[in-house]
Amino acid sequence: MSGRTGPSATDVLGRVTLVTGKEEFLGERTVAAVRAAVRAYDPECELGEAVGRDLTLATLGELSAPSLFSTIRCVVVRGLEDLPDESVAGLLDYAAAPADDVALVLVHGGGAKGSGTLAKLRKLATVTEVKSGELKANEYPRFAANEVRALGGRIDQEGAEFLVQAVGQDLRALAAAAHQLTNDFPGEALTESHVKQYFGGRAEVKNYVIADAILAGNRPRAFEELRWSLESGTSPVYILSAVAAQVRTLAAHVAGIRDRGTPEWKQRSLNQQARGWSAAGLEQAVREVARADADLKGAASDAAYTMERLVLTLTALRSR
Repeated sequence: MSGRTGPSATDVLGRVTLVTGKEEFLGERTVAAVRAAVRAYDPECELGEAVGRDLTLATLGELSAPSLFSTIRCVVVRGLEDLPDESVAGLLDYAAAPADDVALVLVHGGGAKGSGTLAKLRKLATVTEVKSGELKANEYPRFAANEVRALGGRIDQEGAEFLVQAVGQDLRALAAAAHQLTNDFPGEALTESHVKQYFGGRAEVKNYVIADAILAGNRPRAFEELRWSLESGTSPVYILSAVAAQVRTLAAHVAGIRDRGTPEWKQRSLNQQARGWSAAGLEQAVREVARADADLKGAASDAAYTMERLVLTLTALRSR
């Protein structure tokens, strides 16, 4: 039985759900939960979508008005930060007195843009805010444990930490891994040993091992682990996610930005890795990771080549 509970129809109909923060996965989960609540209340309900930059009082009226087919509606407005200035007053008026048969979801992607509108929305009694902020380093194992718990399972602290190390700091990947583990070990208390069966592999091959080898300048090890991982069916997107997370963390460390929640073992690892990197080299590394990300999302046809090029580029930047 799932331990995750979502909102009920009474929580969202006739109200406004304000989703804020940069963590897209958590934000999208909230949107899905609101839709599910409305659909459970009325399977014939209508679902509507709009983007903030195109929202006017007229379009909001069209989206929230009952139709011939159903009076119950769920309307999602994404990119609230791009809402035109001339539409702010109309949206606030609606949010102060939303239609009883409409669940309105406003999604703000984070950042300072549109913060004035957010401040006004937060003051309204009809608005419920759900924050989806980015997690700190020490919060990922807790997220993994909560995912397992929500699926009716249990995992100890060592197992959760190892899962994060193996899969990386990608919430979608962690959620999928938690689902796989609880599905394949029903009723068992998950430990590090269970996680290793799926995400350890030969010689402890994991995404974070590849990232660490790259940042350590160990090109042969990085190539060996990368090729074995790709041949084993690991998604290059997941591997790149781990590399990107490690590069960002190391860049912040070298820049003197310290996260008090960083585990001691991770702090020692960062201190060792930082000896071979300059701030300029890490800035370029961040750009190269972004380039690889764009290539994997469609600009290039050979994912393996993209990842091998990244290994060559990043290890060369460190050696400078």
